[in-house]
Amino acid sequence: MPGTHDRVTEQQSAAESLAADRADTLDRLAGLERERAAIIESSAAGTDDEHDPEGATLAFERQHLAALVSQARRHLAQIDAAMLRLAEGTYGECENCGRPISAARLAARPVTTSCINCASSR
Repeated sequence: MPGTHDRVTEQQSAAESLAADRADTLDRLAGLERERAAIIESSAAGTDDEHDPEGATLAFERQHLAALVSQARRHLAQIDAAMLRLAEGTYGECENCGRPISAARLAARPVTTSCINCASSR
């Protein structure tokens, strides 16, 4: 049976993992925003990519980057919510059934809010 020391160590490990994931996500988001700004600037310059048989259109690239930016922002929100649960002492508890989420599941998906049983039944 895990003791208080084990729980503190698990929480510290989770906090470090979430902080690292948050920093990586912020870096990725900044890079995507720079790419999107460059594409917008390129389209404002009047570049005619609609007739380029070699490459994707600027509109396609802009939409693709917008989707990636949206995905990164959603992941950042999930990280922030997990960090809040950690601070409140509810991290690792399934939001559906209240049971503990397995350490293996949290290691694989630190932002998860449900145990494997509840996630499987959705």
